[in-house]
Amino acid sequence: MEPQFDLVIRGGTVVTAADTFSSDIGIVDGKIVALASSLPKGSIDEIDATGLLVLPGGIDSHVHLDQYQGEGIVMADGFETGSRSAAAGGNTCIVPYALQRKGQSLRDAVTDYHAKADGNSLLDYGFHLIISDPTPAVLGQELPALIADGYTSVKIFMTYDDLVLKDREILEVLSIARQYGAMVMIHAEGYDQIKFLTDKLEKAGKTAPYYHAESRPQLVEREATHRAIAHAELVDVPVMIVHVSGEEAMEQIEWARSRGIKVYAETCPQYLVLTADHLKGLNMDHSGAKYVCSPPPRDHASQEAIWRGIVNGTFQTFASDHCPFRYEDAEGKSNPKGRTSFRWLPNGIPGLAARMPILFSEGVIKGRISLQRFVELTSTNHAKLFGMYPKKGTIAIGSDADVTLWDPQRKVTLTQSLMHHGSDYTPYEGIEVTGWPVTTILRGQIIFDDGQPAVTKGFGQFMTRQVAGRL
Repeated sequence: MEPQFDLVIRGGTVVTAADTFSSDIGIVDGKIVALASSLPKGSIDEIDATGLLVLPGGIDSHVHLDQYQGEGIVMADGFETGSRSAAAGGNTCIVPYALQRKGQSLRDAVTDYHAKADGNSLLDYGFHLIISDPTPAVLGQELPALIADGYTSVKIFMTYDDLVLKDREILEVLSIARQYGAMVMIHAEGYDQIKFLTDKLEKAGKTAPYYHAESRPQLVEREATHRAIAHAELVDVPVMIVHVSGEEAMEQIEWARSRGIKVYAETCPQYLVLTADHLKGLNMDHSGAKYVCSPPPRDHASQEAIWRGIVNGTFQTFASDHCPFRYEDAEGKSNPKGRTSFRWLPNGIPGLAARMPILFSEGVIKGRISLQRFVELTSTNHAKLFGMYPKKGTIAIGSDADVTLWDPQRKVTLTQSLMHHGSDYTPYEGIEVTGWPVTTILRGQIIFDDGQPAVTKGFGQFMTRQVAGRL
């Protein structure tokens, strides 16, 4: 008799964004084809998931890999090491950014990024598009064509010399997104305010990594968030405010929703477990550079505000904003110019493997959120908002068999060796978590198991996506 299934996952507790139930899962050709309390014996392979949670594979929709950072700065992760780290943390899908440089065709930026990605990822992946130069050709031809080709999300920046868009340019991008159904992600920090504060701090001799946080107070995030929302209201298009760090930006988002404006929001693990004090390092030494990211971690009151937003629904997604650099590297956090002032430090920290364990431990184990909310924030809502649902982001008949087997009782101390990334440190070193991914399964194939990768680079496939979903 022919085996009915390629793989059966038996005896686990299945968790989706809507429900929790005991079930076996039958998988054929990389798809879930059966869910039942007891599937018949005789599959080609079986996994005993007794005592484990069976979760949809994590989706991290905010990831920076092998991205141009300017002369003399190099990211620590390409697609092989970045996807390996993601798999170690229970993820089966990532969506990094194809960055358009000033003067570059958007289509060429995508082609160049495929050359870096294709054949190198362990996970399935899509691309967001970063638009830094919204020329008439980009807006009138390239962007509509790329959206039609399945690149259905765009990111724009309100700060950084090489990326910042003027208000009129933001409005033009939003208008095209509305016309063609793309989701727009916005990095909301005020460019001129940051430049003004940075100049003042440097003139006062305040150049250590800690003063990066002083140059980007909540006010600059609040003002830019309000301005981004006003632009979205004017154009009548939904937007997502990414990496929200504290209460002031949250208040703008909640105010907008009270007026019926469609604004989505994302936050990240650094705003739950780090504070600006981490940027001080030891006696204001350079080691604080390990924690430099934008917006910066803030204070304990901001952490509590972020938790309120996670609990009450202000946030739809929880992403890593993985943006890795090496510390002991002249092309990373210890570059010569960065040693002279925080102004020149590359912004970003690694976090792919730590994302889900931190939220599970601090959220589910400590009773702040339910298992269903955890799945929403780490998988399902990412799939819905970025055009991958129900192929990705859930455990259902017909969906890809992307599954993470999760031990809810395993206690782990986060260390660099567990991250499997290309950076030489983790900002979450020493944090104790309860709950850990045991096995990561992509399209019915084990890709990470017992702390080690189980497939080689290239197993991951590029995904074209549908136009932006809605929640």
